[in-house]
This record gives sequence, structure tokens and C-alpha cells, in this order.
Amino acid sequence: MWLILMDELASCCGLLCSECPAYLATQKNDDAERQNVAELWTKEYGRVFKKEDINCGGCMSNGPHFGYCDKCEIRACGVQKKVENCAFCPDYACERLSAFFANAPKAKENLDRVGRNNTHRTKKS
Repeated sequence: MWLILMDELASCCGLLCSECPAYLATQKNDDAERQNVAELWTKEYGRVFKKEDINCGGCMSNGPHFGYCDKCEIRACGVQKKVENCAFCPDYACERLSAFFANAPKAKENLDRVGRNNTHRTKKS
């Protein structure tokens, strides 16, 4: 089960997959949009991206995952603990997540909002 905040799909760390251009292009199965994202990110990040690189099913999906998401320690922890996202973890907000929030305060706001509206529970199979 994925956590949805209204029309927003939240990742384990609180970033919103539903706002990610790679996720959106994948959900639309739109190669033209993948190409646009690849060109934009190539310019923005100084690394060459191809449209074939722009595929992501979202953080808590079985894949595919874009870039770092496959290696993300926060995601791996959430999967191991079987939580919908970190807001549902009894250890929220752990040291690793707190360090991440220093660079992504909006993610903390998203998870705090989830925590206010839900009780901690484990991921349903």
C-alpha cells in the first residue's frame, strides 16, 4: 500500500513522487516527456541522461527506480521495516532521516503532516 496525501504520492523520506518528472513520465508512458526530462536534467546536473534513463515507478514500488533511489538507505530501511513511509515508523525521525531533512525541509513537512493524520502502522502486504 502506498501513502497518498490527497493527490500526492509520498516516498519513504517524504519527498513527493507525484511531483517527480521521472515518475510522471513513467506513469504516462510518454517517451517525448522522458526525452524532455533527460534534456532538462542533462543541462541542470551536468551529466548526460538519455530518455531510457527516465523511468521510475515510485519509491516504494518494486521498480523501476530512477538513479539513487535503488541505493537509498532511507528507502531500504523503510522496506525492511515494512512501513508505508517514515512517518509510520516508531523511530521517526531517526538520525539518518533528520540529517536528510537538513537538505529537504519540505520532506519533513510532508511526513509531519502524515503523522498528524495517522497512527503508526506497518505496511500491508
